[in-house]
Amino acid sequence: MKITKNKRVFVAENLVIDSWEKIKPSFEDLVNRSIDTKENYKNWLVDKSELEAVLEEDAAWRYIKMTIDTRKEELSEAYTFFVTKIQPELAPFEDKLNKKMIDSAFFSEFNKDQDYQIYFRSVKTALELYREENIAIEAEINEKSQLFGSISAAQTIEHKGETLTMQKASSLLKETDENLRKEIFEKMSTRRSEDIDQLDKLYTDLIERRHQVAVNAGFANYRDYKFQELGRFDYTKEDCLNFHSAIKKQIVPIVKILQQEKLTKLGKDKFKPWDSEVDPDGKQPLKPFNTGKELLSGTINMFREIDAYFSDCLTTMDEMSYLDLDSKEGKAPGGYNYPLYEIGVPFIFMNAVGAQRDLVTMVHEGGHAVHSFLSRDLELTGFKSLPSEVAELASMSMELLTMNLWNEFYANEDDFKRAKKEQLESILKIMPWIAQIDEFQHWVYENPQHSVAERHAKWMLISKEYGTGLTDWTGYEEVQATAWQRQMHLFEVPFYYIEYAIAQLGALGVWKNSMTDFPKAIEDYKNALRLGYTKSIPEIYATAGIKFDFTEEYLKELADFVKNELQKL
Repeated sequence: MKITKNKRVFVAENLVIDSWEKIKPSFEDLVNRSIDTKENYKNWLVDKSELEAVLEEDAAWRYIKMTIDTRKEELSEAYTFFVTKIQPELAPFEDKLNKKMIDSAFFSEFNKDQDYQIYFRSVKTALELYREENIAIEAEINEKSQLFGSISAAQTIEHKGETLTMQKASSLLKETDENLRKEIFEKMSTRRSEDIDQLDKLYTDLIERRHQVAVNAGFANYRDYKFQELGRFDYTKEDCLNFHSAIKKQIVPIVKILQQEKLTKLGKDKFKPWDSEVDPDGKQPLKPFNTGKELLSGTINMFREIDAYFSDCLTTMDEMSYLDLDSKEGKAPGGYNYPLYEIGVPFIFMNAVGAQRDLVTMVHEGGHAVHSFLSRDLELTGFKSLPSEVAELASMSMELLTMNLWNEFYANEDDFKRAKKEQLESILKIMPWIAQIDEFQHWVYENPQHSVAERHAKWMLISKEYGTGLTDWTGYEEVQATAWQRQMHLFEVPFYYIEYAIAQLGALGVWKNSMTDFPKAIEDYKNALRLGYTKSIPEIYATAGIKFDFTEEYLKELADFVKNELQKL
């Protein structure tokens, strides 16, 4: 696939963003430009879109480089410069441009087109939420939230003379030697305990600032503000609260049954905290690959089996060096696919250590990447800015659509089946965790004045509601009370997590359809991704051949489907 960046029409090709003064003239041009025809309005929208793409891609590369090596101060400083010196200057101009867009005499003509209706809806929300006094606070929030990555990236342990990242160390918790698992767990817990107070303080600072942003915008709390900012037009906070209850009722009991079966095999009455990942039959951890290069090659082969276009996407990214897959010291934790709107080719970042979880992460991020490619030719940058419920549908569906091809990594049939079984069980196990994180956030921002002790106590309380009661945390209570500190979303992207559970139900629907008519399911999936965000979420799901539904009834239907598929394995 040959990719060429579109020639810039409005922004200078040789622009280097090293000061606000370099880009200010472009904004002033858009603010002051006369729009007296429909064609002028369209050109104005396209120029604005080009400027947005240039700026977002510049910020993206600063973030990508910083997370690849958090030890290089110059990379962190480059990102900090953008969020503290550029973004605050953008905000007032973006507000002026949004007003100009909506106030134009030609707005109503474009608003007849549904593609623009969805985009304009988001613009109107931004106008409603904008407050000049929040600009400086948002800059502080952006600067502070990046500290989580650097704190987490610095967490390593020593084992047998080797320095291990937390990602690499956690893979040893799958080992069959219980003494080894306990040793690794305690080393990890000890290291993380050094940062408990620092992360608590960081989270308190973020909560305080976010609450102020909400109050300034006329909201009672940050939760209500964030729901509007996230553009949750198709469901409410009450729907989320009902979903929490449904997961406790429908999913937690299934997880308890699965855990009880595992305990019986282990010959234990209760798990210890280091037992949750070990294979109950005493088998060694699955190791589908050794290097990131092997992981990529196998994933490309699997994608080709599904659709040649999918493999072309990853091959193109590899040729352009838009992948950084292996775990290494100094690298921020986690994984992501970062869309780059100007070039239209995304970047995949992850921390592969050879584990089965890494294979899942790779195909997950690969699903996001395919989404970026399929929507890259949409007319405006705003059409490609996706709500998470849509973005995660793409990635989670890909996890399941590739599952029958995982024998690319597993020559042994038993390992192949075991990998699929782990995947389906993990879907059931992760749902309560996602809901727990989400419920925790609702409480945190409804009660912004809470103390650190109250925060830990609340976490422990809801942990019992979402837990199975089958793990003995005696002696490790602090580890349990601070487990939330490992969730990046709480620090960097608040309230962005429940979408994973919502999209997981959609992905199960896509997978279910693929069992009946695989070619049609793939074509429906591609057609949905091509839409970007030019239709409502329910319409995008319908295009994919599924329902946008996370009621208890639908949750139970899909949970029963997963249970049935597990029994086949």
